[in-house]
Amino acid sequence: MNTPAEKVFEHLRGIAARALELIQDIDARRELIETYFRVDPSTSKVEGQWRPARNGHIPMEWVMGEGADPRRRILYIHGGSWVSGSPSGYRAFLSRVSRASGAVVLAVDYRLAPEHPFPAGLDDCVAAYQWMRQHGPEGEAPAGAAFLMGDSAGGNLALASLLKAGDSRLPLPQAVVAISPATDFTCGSPSLSSRADVDPIINPAALPMLIPVYLGRDADPAHPYASPLFGDYSGMPPMLLQVGDAEVLLDDAVRLAERAKGQGCDATLEVWEGMPHVFQGFAPFLPEASAAIEKIGAFIQRH
Repeated sequence: MNTPAEKVFEHLRGIAARALELIQDIDARRELIETYFRVDPSTSKVEGQWRPARNGHIPMEWVMGEGADPRRRILYIHGGSWVSGSPSGYRAFLSRVSRASGAVVLAVDYRLAPEHPFPAGLDDCVAAYQWMRQHGPEGEAPAGAAFLMGDSAGGNLALASLLKAGDSRLPLPQAVVAISPATDFTCGSPSLSSRADVDPIINPAALPMLIPVYLGRDADPAHPYASPLFGDYSGMPPMLLQVGDAEVLLDDAVRLAERAKGQGCDATLEVWEGMPHVFQGFAPFLPEASAAIEKIGAFIQRH
């Protein structure tokens, strides 16, 4: 009988194969990515409540685990290679993050490429962060504590939002959590090659193709808002980076943690052995996912 981890890997390989077949059909690929965490019925069970919200043109969704404090708020930025993904696909996972952290979660449905290339999605995330600081699930009310969090492309956007908030002299969050973040559009991470044979979902050969899709023709791939690896984290709040060692983005997280630490930022890096890209969303089916969420919750509670 396959272990939960083996079943997750098999599930992700199936998605990767199907995504390759749908390479020219973005609508079908967007539908496919909604099944990313659906390896078992348990991963889709929401442990709490949710309700819609909106800030101008930006749809959002509050997710609230039992006992979560509405004054403590996490802005969550979903993954999906900047071209897909939605809050609804993350609802069950975020309910577990809310329960573990004791904070409510606001998932932002930012504009996607290629219809809305960089920096449209980033602008939406920063606007949602500003809105969250002044609005809770029950209406207008200032936050007691605010956090930024995201995975993959959303991890990229969470870190870029932090940098842009700093540059814009906005109030900074208490802490930041980035799960398997993509941090380097210049594709300089050694793990793009060294982990290519073990990563079940990301084909590193496809990453360069995302540059014109997301950044368009004129944006600099090395700009910190596009590649947070090259940002200045001096004076920034504590951050937690979680990444699996069975993914090609491993060194995107490792290198960013090293840079942030070198600049004086309190950056914690967790490398999870044998885990694939954004494995945290497979809780409670995958024991390591549940353990990682508990660590995220503890980190947020400490700050």
